[in-house]
Amino acid sequence: MLTATTSLLRASGDLPTASIHGCGLTFLHQMAESLGRAIDARDPNTALHSEHVAELSLLIARNLGLDDHECNLIHIAGHLHDIGKIGVTDAVLKKEGPLSTEEQLEMRCHPVIGAQIVAPVGLCATTGGIADIIRCHHERYDGGGYPAGLRGAAIPIGARIVAVADTYSAIIQNRPYRPGTTPELAMAEIERCSGLQFDPDVVETFRNTFCHGRVHVALSYAGIPASFPMPDVDVARKMAWPS
Repeated sequence: MLTATTSLLRASGDLPTASIHGCGLTFLHQMAESLGRAIDARDPNTALHSEHVAELSLLIARNLGLDDHECNLIHIAGHLHDIGKIGVTDAVLKKEGPLSTEEQLEMRCHPVIGAQIVAPVGLCATTGGIADIIRCHHERYDGGGYPAGLRGAAIPIGARIVAVADTYSAIIQNRPYRPGTTPELAMAEIERCSGLQFDPDVVETFRNTFCHGRVHVALSYAGIPASFPMPDVDVARKMAWPS
């Protein structure tokens, strides 16, 4: 399974015409979205999580003012951030209670496994790019994360963005061991962890984006109740994948 997944990604990322505006990156994005859905399908409690994280990450990156190339790579990394869970056993991945110490160690291998899966793909292997984002999305701003205990700016900006999007998405979704919470309470928890788990600049950008209602398009991908208002057409258009 791991070899087949890597082969698919390599084929999409090493096309001769691959460029930021070419078919290579577009196809890589499409493949990443498909693989993200395959990962989520292993556990019905995380349905559409990868797609949700990808859209939130893209929104944050754009509002931070990153260039189109970096935004697109972060978007792809959001889809693939949990691809390493292919290497985690179902007994651990789907466990309804707290994980044992041994099980936690197995789960904590998924960022490294994920980076190894995508590393052979040319478009994924750039410094600070997709593979590095996947490897580092569980690092903490204060240095207390894993796998390498990186701190602050040593963590790729894409990983700092995906970390916020991933946590927000996880908090609002129901899980076997706890119910999901409201977007407002999830945002409050993200802010509480600013400067500790998360980059304060990323948190501030996400908070401002949240307060302006621009998160609602991304929320729709995660099956948020219809009581949450949808943004206007212009916002939706800005979030669309570039043609």
